[in-house]
Amino acid sequence: MAEHESLEFGKADFVLLDNVSMEEFMANLKLRFEKGRIYSYIGEVVVSVNPYRAMNIYGRDTIEQYKGRELYERPPHLFAIADAAYKAMKRRNKDTCIVISGESGAGKTEASKYIMQYIAAITNPSQRAEVERVKNMLLKSNCVLEAFGNAKTNRNDNSSRFGKYMDINFDFKGDPIGGHINNYLLEKSRVIFQQEGERSFHSFYQLVKGAPESLLRSLHIQKDPTVYSYIKVGGHIKSSINDGADFKAVADAMKVIGFTAEEVQTVYKILAAILHLGNLKFGTDGDVTLIENSKLVAILGDLLSTKEENVEKAMLYRTVATGRDVIDKQHTDQEASYGRDALAKAIYERLFCWIVGRINDIIEVKNYDARVHGKNTVIGVLDIYGFEIFQNNSFEQFCINYCNEKLQQLFIQLVLKQEQEEYQREGIPWKHIDYFNNQIIVDLVEQQHKGIFAVLDEACMNVGKVTDELFLEALNGKLAKHAHYTSRKLSPTDSLEFADFRIRHYAGDVAWLTFPPLSLSLSLSLSLSLSLSLSLSLSLSLSLSLSLWSQEPYYVRCIKPNDVKSPLLFEHERCRHQVEYLGLLENVRVRRAGFANRQTYPRFLQRYKMISEFTWPNHDLPSDREAVKRLLQGCGFEHDVAYGKTKVFIRTPRTIFSLEEQRADMVGRIVLFLQKVWRGTIARMRYRRMRAGLIVIRAYRRYKVKSYIREVNRRFKNVQSMKDHGKHVKWPTPPKVLRKVEEALRSIFNRWWAWTLIKGLSPEEMLQVRAKVATLECLKGQRADLGLQRAWEGNYLKRDSPETASSFTLVSSDLQRKDKFMRVLFSSNVRKINHFNKAEDRTVLITDRHLYKMDPVKQYKPMKSIPLYNVTGVSVSPGKDQLVVFHTKDGRDLVVCLQGMTPAGESRIGELVGTLFSHFKSEKRKLQVNIASPIQCSLNGRKCTVVVEPKINQSQPNFTKGRSGYILTVPVN
Repeated sequence: MAEHESLEFGKADFVLLDNVSMEEFMANLKLRFEKGRIYSYIGEVVVSVNPYRAMNIYGRDTIEQYKGRELYERPPHLFAIADAAYKAMKRRNKDTCIVISGESGAGKTEASKYIMQYIAAITNPSQRAEVERVKNMLLKSNCVLEAFGNAKTNRNDNSSRFGKYMDINFDFKGDPIGGHINNYLLEKSRVIFQQEGERSFHSFYQLVKGAPESLLRSLHIQKDPTVYSYIKVGGHIKSSINDGADFKAVADAMKVIGFTAEEVQTVYKILAAILHLGNLKFGTDGDVTLIENSKLVAILGDLLSTKEENVEKAMLYRTVATGRDVIDKQHTDQEASYGRDALAKAIYERLFCWIVGRINDIIEVKNYDARVHGKNTVIGVLDIYGFEIFQNNSFEQFCINYCNEKLQQLFIQLVLKQEQEEYQREGIPWKHIDYFNNQIIVDLVEQQHKGIFAVLDEACMNVGKVTDELFLEALNGKLAKHAHYTSRKLSPTDSLEFADFRIRHYAGDVAWLTFPPLSLSLSLSLSLSLSLSLSLSLSLSLSLSLSLWSQEPYYVRCIKPNDVKSPLLFEHERCRHQVEYLGLLENVRVRRAGFANRQTYPRFLQRYKMISEFTWPNHDLPSDREAVKRLLQGCGFEHDVAYGKTKVFIRTPRTIFSLEEQRADMVGRIVLFLQKVWRGTIARMRYRRMRAGLIVIRAYRRYKVKSYIREVNRRFKNVQSMKDHGKHVKWPTPPKVLRKVEEALRSIFNRWWAWTLIKGLSPEEMLQVRAKVATLECLKGQRADLGLQRAWEGNYLKRDSPETASSFTLVSSDLQRKDKFMRVLFSSNVRKINHFNKAEDRTVLITDRHLYKMDPVKQYKPMKSIPLYNVTGVSVSPGKDQLVVFHTKDGRDLVVCLQGMTPAGESRIGELVGTLFSHFKSEKRKLQVNIASPIQCSLNGRKCTVVVEPKINQSQPNFTKGRSGYILTVPVN
């Protein structure tokens, strides 16, 4: 039984009814409908009642609830039957199909779309791009086929006016890889005629109402469907259908599927040609038939890519062969009208068949080899329009109802008759259940020499004038005693009104005039109509029936609750009639008395033998039947099974579910065991390969290492005696394993080479080297000219100002005696700012203990002395200028620009920074070096900035007062 539904919603499975009667069945069906439960079960058959409203039961969350679940683990739903068909296909590698049947307007088309949606959602978990493309095309094909094959009827706004059987092909992993669509019985008469309140096919209205103006102009189409004779009936109807939006959706779908722009344009031309064809009017001028609105002939010629005279000849003449002669015979105006309508129907049918064929060419499975890719399995979905009774019934309705008789016969044979016969054949005790077998109605239509098709074929092949009376007379003569046939002549008192004969179908009585336009057009279409009925019979009874017979069927039986499309109304008699002719009550009785599952003994053992120790891996019992008995007894299911001659019969699905659960558990354990053994084998093989490879790799590595070391030793053997101590020697390429070793060797060599160079230097030269290294550390990459290529003198005043050098020497000697400094680090002429914000020339002397500011004009009199421990950092700009700022702890920074260099333009900033930084480093003190522009500083406790600006026509650097500090203008080189 279905779980997760309380009894307030009725019985989810009709098999669980307390009493199997029509009253209880209908009461349960009505209760579930009123409670919003539109799906129910009869065993594995889904009964669906059209809710006539949108329901939030088809989203992703609902799909996840049914994915991988057994049929009765969740409440009844279309997704459950779709999942059951998918699992059967995947588990047993067997083709399956889902047959959706019911009256027109019962919800068959929507059911088929939801089933397709579910199958698309649960497949391709790995998101393979090709599988996603196939899924998308299969879903989009529905949109295109609905546009060209569906129409609004009085019963349904989106009624399928053709039969569709779609095969979805799956690979061995269960992912869709393609498909194929078979179409049956397109209702061609709808192209030229619709009942009051109905429309022609959606495609016409989508083109007229939704196409852009440019396209309509090229097709000579007006944006008003009432202008066109074939669709004006539907053009007056107000509907919720949005033809404009649907036109765009269909165009996008055709693009996704793979229709070219030229093909789509051709489709629009053909639709437009049919609309114009319906507006052709015929008149007579004496004995000559004429086209009254001849302007349309030119338009038709353009749209159909033919000459005007060809169009005119096709409309007004027919070709007749008399012996060896072929003559053109002119139509009467009435015959021309029928010929025009026949042409319109034929064009649309060929267009529809071409669209189906084009979709099949794109979605069919290509380059699939079962030997390489595994077996290609199929799920079929059949959606064919239901039984119909109209006021005026055409030949298409006759074929539709005949097709539904065949489907009902198939359902009876598979579900009722075949099941009971199988019980008898297998020797299972069984009480026969009566049911209505509609074979007698099928024979009425298709029986050779006596059926209606046979009479129609005979009428078509007769020579001479064929009339309604002759056809009716032939029917009455051959079918007078048939219980399901009557006519006006056979039953004069019967209320046939305007009909000529009536057939009592399984779903109701349907009355017909002779198939129009028999009396007027049979003589016109004799060559086309020969064996038409026979070909239809073969198409339905052979191709469709054989497809369904070859696959394991699952059923969705759709019920229409009322004729006014109300979501609240449940018409008891209307639904009761459908339950009766669908044979649902008989189906319940067979299910209650029968068995839910049956399998041959070998197949059952093949699937479940791992459950029992007596059958795994192979049994030694006398027969497979005994082995199955022992297995089921061990599981405790002997009370729920029966043993036939070749099959085991299991009564309830619960037993199957339990067997599947035990099998899944054992399969997991078996797989783990196999994985353990196989992984152990693979691991040992991999270990042996790795060990052998490791031995080879080690030997090779030793060889490469030794070779590399020998080569390094050979190349650097005599570097001590070389002039450049081996600087020119090229290092050999090391093996990967020695790359870090090579880096270490290079570092050792470089350190040795540097040591070799500097070991002979004097202490003064060593100080200079350390200062240059410090300069690189502080300024590399941040200033262009660091002065590293020249010798650093440090004390530049003697060179820059030779005329005053003696005075500077005396002052510096006095300062040395007074302050006890050991050496002069740096000296230079500078330009600085005084207390009055004016620039002055000064001299800077930096020793290992103090920084002195001197006045060169006053014999280098010391103006200011700053202990070096009070200096916290220096700042320089990134340009070529000689600006330097000495930052002090007391906020009285010294801002100077080096000047008066000899030679002119020599850069000494690198030397000053490096020398000072190296000295601080030797005394283990930190000197902060900043490279910035502008430079932030503090003068007399006040924060300010120093900006460097180039200036033309200026020979020496100079400071000026700026808005936020000072500007150092420097000459432009």
